[in-house]
Amino acid sequence: MFSSLKDRVSVRKYTEQAIPAELLNELLETACRAANTGNMQTYSIVVTQDQSVKEALSPCHFNQPSIKQAPVVVTFCADFNRFNKWCEQRNAVPGYDNFLSFTSAMIDATIVAEHFCVAAESEGLGTCYFGTTTYNAHKIIDVLKLPKFVVPIVTLTIGYPAETPNPVDRLPLEGIVHFETYQDYSAEDIDQIYAYKESLPENKQFIAENNKETLAQVFTDVRYTKNANETFSVLFLDVLKKQGYLPE
Repeated sequence: MFSSLKDRVSVRKYTEQAIPAELLNELLETACRAANTGNMQTYSIVVTQDQSVKEALSPCHFNQPSIKQAPVVVTFCADFNRFNKWCEQRNAVPGYDNFLSFTSAMIDATIVAEHFCVAAESEGLGTCYFGTTTYNAHKIIDVLKLPKFVVPIVTLTIGYPAETPNPVDRLPLEGIVHFETYQDYSAEDIDQIYAYKESLPENKQFIAENNKETLAQVFTDVRYTKNANETFSVLFLDVLKKQGYLPE
């Protein structure tokens, strides 16, 4: 288990082999055993296999090829819609139209997605997370017909791998783990923590291709810019308002 988790990679190219329905159902049942807040299971899972729906989802993920090419696309959603309806039908008054409730449901959706991912990879399948889900949540809501109190959080593509990518780098453990209390980083700490990442040929190539001085500038000026972060923040906050988690 340790080796499979440490060696996992994101797979973006898949064979045409279909995932057996029995296996897909087993993965979903396994995922739904994940820990969650108060055993409320405030998440929903939308499984997309129809090619026309994948075509509609593709622009929501900036037309990344594997959305259309993967045999299965799975969207994990924060969902208080179902729980609210159960409360109302049982003479209970739900009080979950707030940001804290959304945060709980978002965490639950993320945990169940990772549970699904680990189970799928243990069966020889490849997966890839798409961070674009929250960028264009408003568009995904339309495509998947998500009602109020349902917000897409995480998307996974899944299929039998048609590639074997090499594992990507990770920061050293001493740069991430803090014992007892948080120990802030000195300039020397930062240099040491990021030294290996900055030394990799592929990262040096990113710097050259983007005409930047440092790898950090590739992140701040090209990949995850302030303007883009602010734009998508506004869009996502509007989604939370329209879906009932923040006041209009």
